[in-house]
Amino acid sequence: MSTEIKVPKLPESVADATLVTWHKKPGDAVARDENLADLETDKVVLEVPAPVAGVLKEIKVAAGTTVTSDQLLAIVEAGATAAAAPAAASAPKPAAAKAASAPAAAATAAAPPAAGKSGPAARRAAAESGADLSKVTGTGLGGAVTKSDVQAAPAVAAAPIAAGTRGEKRVPMTRLRARIAERLISAQATQALLTTFNEVDLTAVQELRARYKDKFEKNHGVKLGFSSFFVRASIEALKRFPLVNAAIDGNDIVYREFYDIGMAVSTDRGLVVPVLRDADTLNFAQIEKAVGDFAGRARSGTLTMEDLTGGTFSITNGGVFGSLLSTPIVNSPQSAILGMHKIQDRPVAVDGQVVIRPMMYLALTYDHRIIDGKEAVQFLVTIKDCLEDPGRLLLGV
Repeated sequence: MSTEIKVPKLPESVADATLVTWHKKPGDAVARDENLADLETDKVVLEVPAPVAGVLKEIKVAAGTTVTSDQLLAIVEAGATAAAAPAAASAPKPAAAKAASAPAAAATAAAPPAAGKSGPAARRAAAESGADLSKVTGTGLGGAVTKSDVQAAPAVAAAPIAAGTRGEKRVPMTRLRARIAERLISAQATQALLTTFNEVDLTAVQELRARYKDKFEKNHGVKLGFSSFFVRASIEALKRFPLVNAAIDGNDIVYREFYDIGMAVSTDRGLVVPVLRDADTLNFAQIEKAVGDFAGRARSGTLTMEDLTGGTFSITNGGVFGSLLSTPIVNSPQSAILGMHKIQDRPVAVDGQVVIRPMMYLALTYDHRIIDGKEAVQFLVTIKDCLEDPGRLLLGV
């Protein structure tokens, strides 16, 4: 019985997708729930699983094609088995049979691992680098090949370039990169963006982490990082300055009485911003677990569209890459974004004495159409106060 393979239902905010890669060819056997193809949207890579076991009979859409929800992609013959090589008129001689089987064995050995053995991020990294997935040893769960495995694989030898040749390589933007470019240009064109700065002494936070990190990890199964402190401090500031959590809709200002915090994560495909829903209801451990989960799924390409939609305020951390100071761009239609940076020991004056303290520059970029400088500065000072005296986060003062 023939079964149609169609494009999965795309979210309302996504009009179409690009069929990036087929992992099977006509005549190949497929297992139930095995990934047949990757679809790239503006935000995530979606997999197209086989609903039944059988043989891929026909591919209707070539790789690189733009597709829409429910569009027919392929036909699978359910319950069928891959066709064997045609039988000869007479049985081959033993030597010939052995010789004939050699290419088949070689082809089998060279075949890439099952689609389930590598995620979209690993396959994209392999496509860009030219690495052969079948020759990459997987270190992931169940021997799965990860993006890091692909990056660690020996580089593919390139054809030598003649002396004096000035080469260049033209690669089309991914849909995600194109969408990022579009949104950033739109934000700068439609919002009155301004950035204010401050610096925070993280001595108290570091001492608190050092004191409780072992017990925290033992009790909650996750390390106590900096993310939870900044999320909780941001929420306290948002409660005091609700305009920073608001958004413009036409001639109206929409005040949001909930706190969905976007946490920017850098991936090979580009920057994505998964959202912590109702972050004000989460404790430190829940925040750390959620942020770690988002980071892992972002890099493996398994975030869902629901993970990336919405958000009332965002936090981005350039410090993990060594950035000392930056001016982040607001994630429209939000009205503000907090930029974290590198923690650096610097001499500062405390009580008339010059001391060395772990300092971080903070940046708040905001939409000046609805947020005045006074609110922006006081918002950032509130975050600074909460981080320099973390007891405020527990006492709500």
